[in-house]
Formats: sequence, C-alpha cells, structure tokens
Amino acid sequence: MRTIVISGINLYEGGPLSIYYDCLDAVWRTGLYKEYRIIAFVHKKELFQKYKDIVKILELPKSRRSYMHRLYYEYIFFHGFSKMHHIDVWFSLHDMTPFVKADRIYTYCHNPGPFMKKDITKIKYSLKMVLFAFLYRYVYRINIASADAVIVQQDWMRQEFYKMYPVRNVIVARPDMPRAHEFTDRSRKNKKTVFIYAAYPRYFKNFEAVLDACWMLEHKEFHNFELWITIDGTENKYAKELYKKYSILNNVRWMGILDRNELFCRYEEADCLVFPSLLETWGLPVSEFKKTGKGMILADLPYAHEALGSYDKVLFFDTDSVGSLAKAMAQVIRGSVCYMKVTEKAVKEPYAENWAELFQMIL
Repeated sequence: MRTIVISGINLYEGGPLSIYYDCLDAVWRTGLYKEYRIIAFVHKKELFQKYKDIVKILELPKSRRSYMHRLYYEYIFFHGFSKMHHIDVWFSLHDMTPFVKADRIYTYCHNPGPFMKKDITKIKYSLKMVLFAFLYRYVYRINIASADAVIVQQDWMRQEFYKMYPVRNVIVARPDMPRAHEFTDRSRKNKKTVFIYAAYPRYFKNFEAVLDACWMLEHKEFHNFELWITIDGTENKYAKELYKKYSILNNVRWMGILDRNELFCRYEEADCLVFPSLLETWGLPVSEFKKTGKGMILADLPYAHEALGSYDKVLFFDTDSVGSLAKAMAQVIRGSVCYMKVTEKAVKEPYAENWAELFQMIL
C-alpha cells in the first residue's frame, strides 16, 4: 500500500487541534484508510484514540517542550524517518515545511500572524505571541519551496503567500463546517437590543473597539442595549486589563467562556453579532451566526468578507474608526438600520470546498 504521513505534533488544543480532527474525520468518511497506509505523528496519543483503528499513531511527547525540540523534529528527526521509509505523500498540518524525502509534500498553513500589522506595544499581553507574529514569516519561508503546494483556508491568504514567498502553487481549501445547529429565534422582543461578541481574549481580537463603541453610545445617552462578551476578566492579562478599564460600563455583560451549546443559546437570544477581530484564519463565529439569519456588524477586512460569503443583513465598519462601529450599533438600536446585501465572490482554482475535495486533489 502507498503511504501517507500526516504530521501535526504542535496541535494539541482549540482550533488548531480541530483541524487535525477534521483531517482524520475526512480520512474516515472517504475510506482513504482502506487505500493507503496512514501514519499520524501527534503530540499526545490519548487525544487521538478514536482514530487508532484507521491510522498508525506515533507520539512525540517532547515536541512541545521547547521550540528547539520542534525544530529538531521538523528538520532532523522527520528527515531520518523519511529516509528509512518510502513516503508517497507527506502532509504537514502545522505551518512548517519539514526536510523530508517524499514523492509529494504539502504544507497546511493556518497561522495568519505574518500578515497582520505589527504592534510592539501588545508585547505586554503576550511576549510569545507577539514574537511569533514577527518571526512566523521567516518560519513559513524555511524549505517552503520544496512543497508541491501550500494549503490555506482563504483566498486573501493565498494572495499574501504569493507576494511574500517563493511558492508555485497555493490551494484554497475551505474548512469543514460543524454540523448545522437548528436555531430558534429567541430574541427578546421590545426589550434591549442585544449585541454579542464571541471570542477568546487575545490582543488581536480587538475587544477594545466594541467596548469603546459602547462607551461612546452610553455617553450619547443610548441605554436601551446590551453587549454580551465571552470573557469575564480572569482568563489572562489582556482580559484582566479589559475588565479593569471597562467594567464601569453599565451595558456590558461579562459572560465568561461558554461551551458550544451555551453559545448557540446566546446566539438565539441576541439580536446582532459584532465581530471586530483584526486577524482570523477563518472566523467561525461569523459562519455560525449566519445560520440565525440575524444582522451582523463585521470588521471590514478580507477574512470577514470570505467567511461571510453571500448574506443580506450585514454592515462592515472601518477598524481604524471606533466611531464607525458605534454608528452602526446605534442604527441597530434605533431600528433604522439599512443592512447591506453582499454576494460571495467565486474563488479561483485550485480550490477545494472541503477536506474530501482536498484529498481528491492532492492524492
């Protein structure tokens, strides 16, 4: 049997880990494991037990001890492994293109950090994250020319890769969307207008924009609204500073982190999604909230346009102007909003609608 190696030794939680799960779920659904011998390199074997019958799982527990360990595995250990086995396809799921011997090499890049405007002042929130944002553009470059294709989730990232790196082929492959939730509209009629922003508190999520907009609205005597945010100030230093500065606001509910079912219940009760994030690989809350058919106010950035697709109840705001966000929120509160209707732009080939199509394309 031909051999596929999937490496994702840095994927251990949250959205990045879900990418690995989505990949292996597609291996299961398509029956790919019946045609290929599949080896999966992972950080922690216990996280992948449900796939043990379809892939050979190899654990590298030291891979997250330090960045030096990560570099060792990507550029020395994997090279030695590939020389001892004939590898038909090596699929790296976490941004780095390893030094390996394989008939075909693919690199899945899901960290948009290199393409964000750099702000050294944010180093107080996360030294590691800010340094990675600066250094990741060079991490991406290492050995990238040896990849048969780079894979990204959105077309705007493809264009950035073509500008920044010596790549010949970049495939846009959409993530598999979670199974659709059957939403019921439980908006609280004739009461306060409810906005919701669901995100983990990282500095690029731009919570300040929507909180400053609330500050402006309160000072303009807008009181008939609430903003629900999924932090409570205890999560990290960034959240703590946000709470210290903005907890004085009367119209903000600090809800803390919500599980998926709780979040969907809040979506049903809310009137409008606000999403000011400056950086996203995809922007899953946009895709999720779209299923409600309710209004959205989104950052006027490429990721948001692509994640939204076609929709008829959206406003976009300038991320450099808190006033433009406050103005949009005021329109919703007054009930005088005139939403835009947008149509999804066709994505040029090479393009895969989901994981199954991506496997058909690269194998």
